[in-house]
Amino acid sequence: MARIRITSAIVILFVMVQTGFLLFMYARYSSFMPQSEEKPSQVHILILSSWRSGSSFVGQLFSQHPSVFYLMEPAWHVWVTMYQNSAKVLHMAVRDLVRSVFLCDMSVFDAYMPWKRNLSDLFQWAVSRALCSAPACDSFQRTDITSEMACKTLCGRYPFSKVEEACKTYSHIVIKEVRFFDLKVLYPLLTDPSLNLKIIHLVRDPRAVVKSREQSVKALARDNGIVLSTNGTKVEDSKYKVMQEICRSHVQIYETATLKPPSFLKDRYLMIRFEDLVRDPLSEISEMYKFADLSLTPTLKSWIYNITHGQGPGKKKEAFKITSRDAVNVSQAWRNVLSFQKIKKVQEVCKGAINMLGYQLVDSEKEQRDLSLDLVLPRRQNQFSWSSFNPKN
Repeated sequence: MARIRITSAIVILFVMVQTGFLLFMYARYSSFMPQSEEKPSQVHILILSSWRSGSSFVGQLFSQHPSVFYLMEPAWHVWVTMYQNSAKVLHMAVRDLVRSVFLCDMSVFDAYMPWKRNLSDLFQWAVSRALCSAPACDSFQRTDITSEMACKTLCGRYPFSKVEEACKTYSHIVIKEVRFFDLKVLYPLLTDPSLNLKIIHLVRDPRAVVKSREQSVKALARDNGIVLSTNGTKVEDSKYKVMQEICRSHVQIYETATLKPPSFLKDRYLMIRFEDLVRDPLSEISEMYKFADLSLTPTLKSWIYNITHGQGPGKKKEAFKITSRDAVNVSQAWRNVLSFQKIKKVQEVCKGAINMLGYQLVDSEKEQRDLSLDLVLPRRQNQFSWSSFNPKN
């Protein structure tokens, strides 16, 4: 019996020593492993707009934020590659590309850029602060306000793989896109459990959009052809057929989001008017940031003031650039530049959008030129409220 007791004691001692050794090794090994802290899921923001609506400016409001990875119109690559198709046909390819970018899977660009590539092969890459700062490029810090010209000079030769590497290090991924004309196309993204998608719908007075488009007629001709399904033929849109489609799309998107919307859109759609933004930048930007779960930094506040309080409306050659301008002057420039005959045509094809989005029609050239007459109507606060929304409707 004694021999058995001794043997049992030895076994127990051996087990205790072994357990202690395993605990020691586990603790030592764990010290070399990254801590498994629960990170908040990435926030995905789609700035949904149309050409010449101030979307590049709004994109920069997000791009310059140190928590944001931003890309401007990545679907440009789809349209350039498949330009003989219509916008409706290309919706699916655009949606798939946008989803991949939101998930930081940049292999999706292999179909549109099959060659060995650098950062500079990505459309408008240099307007993204995230691609001009670490880890994408070592020349700037995340907290810097970067400029397109400086970024092009210093960062263009970095490999394309840096896009995906950088994307994975940010809490917010923001894409600005002008190539969606139907909100329902985005339903698969809004219901995708791997995404945390919110939509900022930016609109602008169609008459101001026409004035801005006239500065960029040739640059928009190929896109016009895709919108009008001309099988690759470029169009200059002198009859405002593209504007008619753009206005129709804004009405469709706004109505879908506000008139008996699906329950998954709750708190995930925000409409912003460019005119409200330039009149009260900090208030409107604060609303957008709150919607996107971002905070406004002192550096950004200063930059926003400077960028919206420049001199004059900006030069024609700056049509696609973000420079310091008198933003309110820019928003009203169409009233002095366009003829009343053009205004009447635009109002004919976009009357529904002008009324629905809260702009005032003009009945004469006198009304058009009278800048004391405010054509931007106050927001109708009771127009739509999630508190009265019934998902069973």
